[in-house]
Amino acid sequence: MAEIIKGNHAIAEAAIRSGCRFFSGYPITPQSEILEYMSWRLNEVGGTFVQTESELAGISMLYGAASCGFRTMISSSGPGFSLLQEGISYLAAAEIPSVVVDLMRFGSGLGDISPAQGDYLQVAKNGGHGDYRCIAYAPASIQDVVDYMNKAFSIAEKYRNPVLMACDGTIGQMVESVVFPEMYQHDPDQFDWSIKDQRETVHKQVTSKMYYDYIDEDYCAHFREKYDAMESEAEWESFYAEDAELILVSYGTMSRICRDAVLLARKDGLKLGMIRPITLWPFPKQAFKAVTPKAFLTVEMSVIPQMAEDVSLAARGIAPNYSYTTGMHYPDEVRIIEEVKLVLDNKKEEV
Repeated sequence: MAEIIKGNHAIAEAAIRSGCRFFSGYPITPQSEILEYMSWRLNEVGGTFVQTESELAGISMLYGAASCGFRTMISSSGPGFSLLQEGISYLAAAEIPSVVVDLMRFGSGLGDISPAQGDYLQVAKNGGHGDYRCIAYAPASIQDVVDYMNKAFSIAEKYRNPVLMACDGTIGQMVESVVFPEMYQHDPDQFDWSIKDQRETVHKQVTSKMYYDYIDEDYCAHFREKYDAMESEAEWESFYAEDAELILVSYGTMSRICRDAVLLARKDGLKLGMIRPITLWPFPKQAFKAVTPKAFLTVEMSVIPQMAEDVSLAARGIAPNYSYTTGMHYPDEVRIIEEVKLVLDNKKEEV
């Protein structure tokens, strides 16, 4: 049955329905309501909630709980998400599955609490140290968050790796109708790597694979094979892209406006299409190989082109790519079409 719910509450409830029983984190706008919801809801299902003294403490506690095989989640935003990066890289190094939610804000450094898409590079290219990758889902609606949350946990366990849920800050603050799945019962004792599992003669260790499990060659081969396999998880949506003269590339809530722009342009005889990356990493390069437009236009809520760099790489040899960055603002469909016409009239500079 559908219900009306605020995005932050839906993120938390979706995690609980997916079997999450441990949450540690620190409040920061615009995701603080996730903590508020978890603080009472986890208690109802026998889980554990900890409001930590900092984001560093939160990701460290998450490491401990996830090491025991529990489904765990932490959420943050802006500079708080930056503080999680070391812990995320440690989770990846030790091959500990977990889900990290980022409600993206506007600007660099402290930035602004306004919702935007300023964290693309940090999400898609890693913000922590060293050689690791995280699959990153970019929902476009509250229902998307609900639908992908259980998959995020499953993928994290499949590859023994943290998974990111990269949401526009808007998703946390808006209200929509959603349908939740039934409660999933997760068994933390099912993993032979978990330190919660029955102890053997050899003491179990959950730590960096480099120091305890591999010599250098094996370490490199293991993680290369793993991240190559993760490339197969790329997801995207193509919308009127097959015959498009120009293709918009956008993700998250911005893609909803781009979709409407495509429909409006088509009514006026302009063959516009859209590719929406659902995973920011792995980036859906395959989507670009199936189309033959005159140009691509990347539309994103940031100050400088961020995803546009990946679009240019994916579009190389197919068509030039141009950028339209909107800052913290949502343009309407007419404004997007104006940018499209500038591209088609050769009045914009290629990325």
